[in-house]
Amino acid sequence: MSKFKINRFWSVVITILVIYGIVKLVIPAVSREITALPFPLTVPGTLVFIYMTLTVVALFLLVTFSDEFMKEFVGPIRGMLRGEYTKAFRAVVLVVVPLVIGWQVYDITVPKIQLPSSLRIQHPSSNFPKKFESLKNPFTQPTDARVDAFIKQAKDNEITLIPQVMKDIEVWAEETDPDHMLQFLPFEPVKKLLAEIEADKVSKETAKAALHEIDLFEGRALYAMNCRPCHGDSVAGDGPMADGFKLRPINFTDNGTIETIVEGYTFWRVMNGGPGLPTEATPWDSAMPEWKISLTDEERWKIILAEYDLAEKTPRIPESE
Repeated sequence: MSKFKINRFWSVVITILVIYGIVKLVIPAVSREITALPFPLTVPGTLVFIYMTLTVVALFLLVTFSDEFMKEFVGPIRGMLRGEYTKAFRAVVLVVVPLVIGWQVYDITVPKIQLPSSLRIQHPSSNFPKKFESLKNPFTQPTDARVDAFIKQAKDNEITLIPQVMKDIEVWAEETDPDHMLQFLPFEPVKKLLAEIEADKVSKETAKAALHEIDLFEGRALYAMNCRPCHGDSVAGDGPMADGFKLRPINFTDNGTIETIVEGYTFWRVMNGGPGLPTEATPWDSAMPEWKISLTDEERWKIILAEYDLAEKTPRIPESE
């Protein structure tokens, strides 16, 4: 029994059609099932072009691999041009193919009347809970009780920072054997506090300034561990992973971003990430995780403190004030 074999020309045509169908239809359909969204995630036209170009190049290399393959591929084309499949069929092909290609070129190049593009809603807030409106970052202005507790801890050299940085501090302490653990932080307010501790004349203002620097240090460390890959060292949305997104992460240094919103909204937005966005944020759904799952309230507030500081911005004052 002879083995069924498809002519190389038709195998090339079928391969191109199958791959195009997978990219244009199957991938969006599968994405809809995976994401459970009410719409498919379409493949960008540029990506379709790249896939099809790679497919054509691969098939070209296959067809031209040998004279035998090439002869088999061009056989049906020569047969059609010689009228071996009837002259009527040849006439239809020679008329239809140029018309289809011409129509495609015309359709791509002709100017079209289109509705204005929807603007990206950077901070959609239709489901922003009102209770977050008046929230204040507790680390912006530490309470007297917290400052007093910090002074006592600093005098006793029993300062404890977040676990994420304590390991590095402990290694540094073992290697350098410092007089005080806070020598790890080379900030002027901290140096001033250490000098006052040595003189046994610690003022609340100095301790408050030093505590603020410590909160900023912890916030910057948490930001580097969790947010830097997307938002970058400069919080300008230029992190090493930024180019992997359809729309780049938001640039916090831009005047139209975090400076235009209250701190409570920033906290809510970081807490809920992309999954917490309302429907009007679609189709630009944020890739930001739900940080409430992996970060505590205090850690998120410290990150926000650092973000505003790094961006050199201040949050909007709530309308109630």
